[in-house]
Order: sequence, then structure tokens, then C-alpha cells
Amino acid sequence: MGQCVTKCKNPTSSLGSKSGDKESGSKSHHKKGGSGGHKEDTSAPCSKTPSELSNGTKAMEVTVETPVIPASMGDLRKEERLTDGDGLSLLRIEDLFYCYKDEQEDSILEEGMERFCNDLCVDPAEFRVLVLAWKFQAATMCKFTRKEFVEGCRAIQADSLEGICSRFSYMMLDARGEENFKDLYRFTFQFGLDADEGQRSLQRDIAIALWRLVFTQDTPSILEQWLDFLGENPSGVRGISRDTWNMFLNFTQAIGPDLSNYSEDEAWPSLFDTFVEWEMERRKKEEEEVLALRAKEEEEGQTCTETESSPGTDILQIEGSSRGSQTWGGH
Repeated sequence: MGQCVTKCKNPTSSLGSKSGDKESGSKSHHKKGGSGGHKEDTSAPCSKTPSELSNGTKAMEVTVETPVIPASMGDLRKEERLTDGDGLSLLRIEDLFYCYKDEQEDSILEEGMERFCNDLCVDPAEFRVLVLAWKFQAATMCKFTRKEFVEGCRAIQADSLEGICSRFSYMMLDARGEENFKDLYRFTFQFGLDADEGQRSLQRDIAIALWRLVFTQDTPSILEQWLDFLGENPSGVRGISRDTWNMFLNFTQAIGPDLSNYSEDEAWPSLFDTFVEWEMERRKKEEEEVLALRAKEEEEGQTCTETESSPGTDILQIEGSSRGSQTWGGH
């Protein structure tokens, strides 16, 4: 997996501003006064002459040494503070996020997503990326916010490109579970909406692409006919509502491939009634075309048989006539 990884350096100044860490020795240490309960003025610089007490005497000078922490030890302690209970390094997750984040927005956008997918050796349009977005609970296509990315990496237990790659097989298997797939399926509808436009239904072409994508692992037998129906009726199907999207999963599970147990009396969306009627009519025409083709082939076969037998008969008749003439001629 080493060839999949693109190394990049993270701007440490940005991370430092987020973590709130300061350089060692930057803090000032002050000691409470020994008499009268007075405190030293913390706003005074360390180099200023000690102030006199109320009795005219000078306060005792106390030197407090700040322990010097080696740079390596400081990094280690910072790493420990940025490690969660599962052993994941939050610092490495932040570093990975900064490799792909947009310069203007605190998110990974389309260009960064392409580079991220390239480094993971996956196609942005393949099923594994949809599953990854599901695990990250991404709200929008081609975008990971900082929170989505960090929480997503923690959810799949990975803090590096190699770690994410190694979790794909687990994620794919996890998506096969009945309840998990139902959750993934419903997530896909929301994922396909344009949040900026306030969409409430999927555009027909996007819905077709997402249906084909989400059913990559287990394809229903009726899926292609359903997608053909949507593609051939662009004027009648402009958008796919959430209810239609969710109910189609139930449709694939409850209705057999021959559609014989479908009933219009049940609470199916009206679009399903139209589809079943369209599909049954299509199958009827297909059967009629097959029967017509077979009849034509049989008719052509009989004609060929008669044609093949005719030349042999003519030859025999010609040969018989020739022999007869020769015999009579001989007499």
C-alpha cells in the first residue's frame, strides 16, 4: 500500500493555533506575598524592580526555575494529549486533513477529494467511496468538513492513508448487514441532494446513478428494468422523492422478479403502479416478438427443406429421361 501514499507536510503554525499550546518558558510564574495577603501585580514585566511593601521594606526575591523540556519530550507529551482512548493519534488525523483541505474553507472540497481518492487508490465514483462517506456521515457530495473527517477517521479506527485503505474490506463487509445497508441506502438519498440549493428530491439522472451505485454489491433482479423505465420516461419522472427512494428498497425485497405478487391496492407510490404497468406491457410485447420470430424461422425452415429436396427430384427425373432416350435410341 506504500505506493498509494502521497506524503505532505502539515503547516504546524495552524495546528498550534488550534491546540492552544505555547512554547516552553513563555509562562510567567508569580508567588503570593508573605505578609498582608497581597499579590504581586501579574501584569508587570519580569524585569521590573520589585515593588516596596507598605512597611517600607522590599519583598524577598524568589527565583522559580522553569523546567526545561527537551523538544522531543514536548512533542511526545503533545502527542499524548492528542491521542484518544482507542490509541488513535488526533494529531495525525489533523495532519492528514490539512493535506487536502481547501485554502479558503475549513473543509476538503472537490479538488482535495480527488487527490484524497487518488492517494487511496480508489475512483471517486466507486462504491467504496460512497461507503467511506457513509462512515464519515458526510452531508454533501465532494466535501468533508473538519468535523466529518476527524470523527469519521475515529469511527473507522484509522489515522493515516494506510489505515483507511486497510479498513475498506471491513467497511464493505459491514455495509452488507441488513440494518447497516438500510442505513447506507437512506444516507445515499440525503448525500445526493444539493444542500445549498435546498433540494428535497433527487434529480432523475442523479437518482439513476446513485441507485446503480448503492446496489453495487447486491443487485436486485428488477433494478435494470426500473432504471430503464425511469430513463425512457423523462417527462413523466422529473425527480425522485424521499418516500419513493425509501419505498423502492422495500419493493425490491417484497415483490418477486415476475411482479406477480404486486397489488395496486397496497400503499405503494403511484410511480410504482405506472412502472409495473409499463413493465408488464413491455414483457408482453417482447413475448409477441419472440413468438413471431420463431414462427418466421419455422416458416423459413420449411421453405428451405422443400427447396433442398426439389433439386434432387429434378435430377433423378432428368437422369431417368436421359436413360430412357438412350435405350430407345439403342433399339
